[in-house]
Amino acid sequence: MTLTDMTFTDLTFPIMTTSAILAEEAASPVHLANSNTTKLSDDRPAGAQPSDDQPSDDQRWKAVLARDAGHDGEFVFAVSSTGIYCRPSCPARRPRPENVTFFSRPEQAEKAGFRACLRCRPKSLGGNLQSDSAKEICRYIEQHLDEPITLERLGKAFGQSPFHLQRRFKAALGITPREYADSCRLRLLKRNLQAGDNVTRAMYDAGYGSSSRLYEKTASQLGMTPDKYRRGAIAATIRYACADSPLGRMLIAATDRGVCAIQFARADGELIEGLKREFPFAVRKPDEGGLQPWVAALLEKMAGRELNAALPLDIRATAFQRRVWTYLQSIPFGATRSYSQVAKAIGQPSASRAVARACATNPVAVAIPCHRVVREDGNISGYRWGVERKKTLLEMEQRGL
Repeated sequence: MTLTDMTFTDLTFPIMTTSAILAEEAASPVHLANSNTTKLSDDRPAGAQPSDDQPSDDQRWKAVLARDAGHDGEFVFAVSSTGIYCRPSCPARRPRPENVTFFSRPEQAEKAGFRACLRCRPKSLGGNLQSDSAKEICRYIEQHLDEPITLERLGKAFGQSPFHLQRRFKAALGITPREYADSCRLRLLKRNLQAGDNVTRAMYDAGYGSSSRLYEKTASQLGMTPDKYRRGAIAATIRYACADSPLGRMLIAATDRGVCAIQFARADGELIEGLKREFPFAVRKPDEGGLQPWVAALLEKMAGRELNAALPLDIRATAFQRRVWTYLQSIPFGATRSYSQVAKAIGQPSASRAVARACATNPVAVAIPCHRVVREDGNISGYRWGVERKKTLLEMEQRGL
């Protein structure tokens, strides 16, 4: 089984808290001068020549036509027909030149009665424009969950081609707009079910349709049907088996879809109690031999022999955890990576601490090799099942090379 065969049944992504609301870029026209008048920036008198270090209005207009991001921060341009001011690189449609006035600073444009564009956000030059754009798209998606959200629709709303919008959004957040919308709907569905709403109301309120196809989709994401989730997963059945391993007693537990837990402890009682804490509402049953091939495969792996195929996994993950755990499975047998290297590899170089948390919450030890992540200086750091077990795992892999 390949990496893509892993089943992550709870893909979520944290909803950002920016309060900006996307709006139509239309307002009562603000006429600053007759349309036949040539507009000059308000920081020099009419008829004055630009200084050597200040671009002329013709140069500024060329930068606007070219959407030149290199001039962002040098000036903004305001459009009298909309009452909005933008940065030079704004992706919106270019206005007529006679409706444009240039200002050196956003404050000057606002003093003249213009408001900042919600698409290019000309006052947030200290931030990341691509990230800001992704956040605005997130806000739009959150506000339209009860409507079909297509790339074509998003492209029209944000003045981008569907292809470039998806590429930039995924580069910023690691998931597609559709995956983000699905995660928002799933989060609302879970919240409504936990609050006691019936399944039909919870699904409609979360923005889902009424088709059986959507019902099946939410069932796969929840790991069970919505009705079972609402009743606390009482009917969910998990089989488990305990065995000796080089790391002490080992428990492997599985649903019908695949392995959902791999744990280590000194005694079986500790393992069974840990499984109960992990799945408090499930029906937990001792296995009658069906899990033995997977137990044997894990023991081989711990003995220093890399598996030829991955175990089928049935685990829940946030979008970030999924990216971390997927990368961990790509680390070569016997090799290690630092937390910062993992963070850089998944495109979030400042998320070392979050990577460490994702490793600590890994529910399937060894199958997802979080033991291969160490400190920057190579020293072995904490491990959910104890530092000594982590050292033993790494030593066995080194001997198996």
